Amino acid sequence: MAQEVQTTTALPDMVVTATRVPTPRDRIPAPVTVIDRQMIQENGYVTLADALATVPGFRLVQSGGLGQIASGFARGANARQVLVLMNGVPVNDPSDPNGAFNFGNELLGDIERIEVVRGPVSSLYGSAAIGGVVNLITRSAPADRVAAPYFEAAGGSNSTVRGFAGIGGTIGMVDYQITGQGLSTRGSNAMAPRFYQNGGELDGLRSAIVTARLGLTVGETNPGEIFGRTRVEGLIRGRQNTVGLDDVPNDDPNYTGNDDSWFGYVRTATDLFGGAWTTGVTISGTHNRRRYTNFPDPGNPYSSADDLYRANRRAASWDNTLRLPDAGVLTDVVMLFGGQWDKETADSASGSEFFRTTVDASQRSGAGYASIQGRLFDRLDLTGGVRYDGPQGFDGFTSWRLGAVLALPEISSRLRAAAGTSFKAPSLFQRFGVITGFFQGNPNLRPEDAFAWEAGIETDIGSWMTVSAVYFDSRINNLINYDQTFTTLINVDSARIRGGEFALTLRPTDWFSMTGAWTVQEAQDRTTDQPLPRRPRNVASLTMRFAAPLPWDGPANARIVVVPEVLYTGASPEGAFARYNDDGTSIPVAGKNDAGTVVNLTATVPILEQLAGFVEFRNLGNSRFEPANGFVIPGRTAVAGLRGTF
Repeated sequence: MAQEVQTTTALPDMVVTATRVPTPRDRIPAPVTVIDRQMIQENGYVTLADALATVPGFRLVQSGGLGQIASGFARGANARQVLVLMNGVPVNDPSDPNGAFNFGNELLGDIERIEVVRGPVSSLYGSAAIGGVVNLITRSAPADRVAAPYFEAAGGSNSTVRGFAGIGGTIGMVDYQITGQGLSTRGSNAMAPRFYQNGGELDGLRSAIVTARLGLTVGETNPGEIFGRTRVEGLIRGRQNTVGLDDVPNDDPNYTGNDDSWFGYVRTATDLFGGAWTTGVTISGTHNRRRYTNFPDPGNPYSSADDLYRANRRAASWDNTLRLPDAGVLTDVVMLFGGQWDKETADSASGSEFFRTTVDASQRSGAGYASIQGRLFDRLDLTGGVRYDGPQGFDGFTSWRLGAVLALPEISSRLRAAAGTSFKAPSLFQRFGVITGFFQGNPNLRPEDAFAWEAGIETDIGSWMTVSAVYFDSRINNLINYDQTFTTLINVDSARIRGGEFALTLRPTDWFSMTGAWTVQEAQDRTTDQPLPRRPRNVASLTMRFAAPLPWDGPANARIVVVPEVLYTGASPEGAFARYNDDGTSIPVAGKNDAGTVVNLTATVPILEQLAGFVEFRNLGNSRFEPANGFVIPGRTAVAGLRGTF
């Protein structure tokens, strides 16, 4: 379970993503989960999909094992309604038919911290932030060292070899950070073993990622001075993945995917008027290229596919933070305002020769936003924000959010409440996709829009227990779907999603802690009165952490850390023809995918002061759980390795 408060950064209790400005987590009117570097290592998280599987209210559906396509459903919203950022910059793929993000692609060797905000955040980030926002924050250079190297190397089941190495430091006004990482595995068979035609073919993965970050800091911020510290930072990240795929319910040894991307930005930030005002500009770009090939083979002699998706996103933003002086009972007032411009392009061709889908289009968008937060009577934190997005060629959208946190120190509790609107702009495929003679996208589509509210309480019982509960309710309108003839897309559907997130953390001793979480929700299609697919009613997780002193002489204060993890996913609805009988025939009526439980365990053993060994066991019970019908999780695996810092 990803603990709600545990970080190893310079600001140990601060969260940036929820408000765009560092804010103590217990003063944010939104549920936030932080997964830091320590948790990534101790819990054995290798991919982004691994890390997000334990986040309350977030359901990860992966079509097999490492590298396979993974969709994220936050608070029951569609996968396309979750926004993913890297250091605050959107990285969703414009060439995806729905504009969704593939959570199965990313390794975590260069990631310092993951922040997950649940609920509508369009008032800060615009399109796609209906269910929530996931922000990947990369490693930053240590300020007190010229060079700080680090590494990890591991190997194990399925001929898996993986590792990363990097170095960072600060030399005068310049700081730098570079990480290279890779993974190679024969993988597992993504196709469920229950199918009669399962041939046992393994679906492997080869992944390589390089990240470089360079910064320059000039001057200092002093009271009374107009111009203070200026920070200029640049980052570039390139990724190349090759993965084997299956055409469920058929095993397919010739089905291969290549998913390459690069992402980069240059960002400035300058303090003015003694630090009361910080202003800066970010210029960013992303490029995605995906190719899927599936040529004839003995088991599938008629398959022939060569699908290519290419996309670019260019963006510029101007962001400002204004810190206002205290005024009596009103303190800690911060105002944010700014604007952004972006352009997305997509060029894709997929499908057979006679039923080929093409997209060759672009769209521009501009936006402006403002928000304010402050504290009353040293116990009531208030936030409010509004944003207008004006895209090219279709209706714009004004989103807003209001929230409050009331501290009740008399009973060691915090009450939270928030409400707001959000939206998802139609994708380039939805507006401009073409299947000659069959289908034409609809350039007049309106954005999908939502209204949501939530309320909850968090209570500390001494220093050894924290319990929390939150109720959420959202209504999503103008959902985009096919018309009755399947020849175009229209705004036709609506949904109602409501539920509760419950968490319990125990810290009875310094050597043992336990966190459990349970999410229960109802996600209903209001047009058909049917449950939304792949949204189980119940999802739960339990994580324990044992930190035992070494039974032998070793590094001072070193401990053996053992982390068991249990993940439970209840039966989830699935639509007609999306489920399969064991003989591979599709089932023509809606039904449910079976529930599943997965048990993982990671152990870390200190060897030297800056060197540790670890072993990761996944799916100890050898569960054959199918997150998506027909696709099975990998069986029991084990990986062992070393990691160190110098």
